[in-house]
Amino acid sequence: MRRRLAVLAAVPLIFTAAACGSADSGGGTTSAAASSGVKVAGAVNAKPTVTFPSGTPAKKSSFEVISEGTGPAVKSGDKLMVNLTVYDWDGKSNAFQGSSYDTKKPETIAVDQTLPKVLQDGFVKVKHGGRLMAVMADENNPPSQVTKVFVMDVVGSPPAALKAATGKETGETLKGVKVVNPGGDKAPTLTTKTDEKAPKDLVVKTLIKGTGKPVEATQTLDVHYTGKIWGTDKEFDSSWASGQPANFPLSGVIQGWQKGLTGVPVGSRVVMSIPPAMGYGAQEQKGIPANSTLVFVVDVLSAY
Repeated sequence: MRRRLAVLAAVPLIFTAAACGSADSGGGTTSAAASSGVKVAGAVNAKPTVTFPSGTPAKKSSFEVISEGTGPAVKSGDKLMVNLTVYDWDGKSNAFQGSSYDTKKPETIAVDQTLPKVLQDGFVKVKHGGRLMAVMADENNPPSQVTKVFVMDVVGSPPAALKAATGKETGETLKGVKVVNPGGDKAPTLTTKTDEKAPKDLVVKTLIKGTGKPVEATQTLDVHYTGKIWGTDKEFDSSWASGQPANFPLSGVIQGWQKGLTGVPVGSRVVMSIPPAMGYGAQEQKGIPANSTLVFVVDVLSAY
């Protein structure tokens, strides 16, 4: 999981919870039909039925193309929206772990080096509208490590994200905080060194008002942001510094973000002061002292 998402909150993605091993784990790419015995039934674009063979779970990772699909071919580097169903394969209960068909929220997955290799190899064998089954069993893990089984339906691609906020500057300001907008795709400069007392409540100011649709609380966002601590000017995280926008379901981040970004038009740049009660409260985080007021400048690049 990327550090910037962890800083905001633990994102409750089924995929992240079930498969956040190294990108090198799961190196095998043999046919699951031949090697694992796991069977997948049911129509694509509906919750699948998974049947496990008796005996010991597979000890090597593999994938099987259940349905190739008829849309555009998936390529390395693509970002996909995927309906995902996950099981723990322990040879006993083979427990169901969750499905985005139940939550009605497809996952967003980038087909890149952050994925275990078996998934990288499997995804490029299907097309949009296809179904892929993957068994993930890292032989380097201890015997207690449970093998995972994923059934993934490729729904499509998320909408293209903007590169930066676009629109007119509003002239709004947040007392005690300074934001310099250099224009274009360049990151704004956020300064939070101030003698002003931090606001007790959540404060959101729109610096640039976008022309897109307002963000809904149930959507997944692409954003650029910088986060600092009120009064110290200490930066604890920045997607601009990493060069890659953050992607997350809004419902999975801290309360200040959920309330602060809901209703903000896509394309906007906002500055938010988030009190401890809507951030991390008395819980110290890496780089963030307990009871800190957090300040973020955020570009909302897409919402879907």
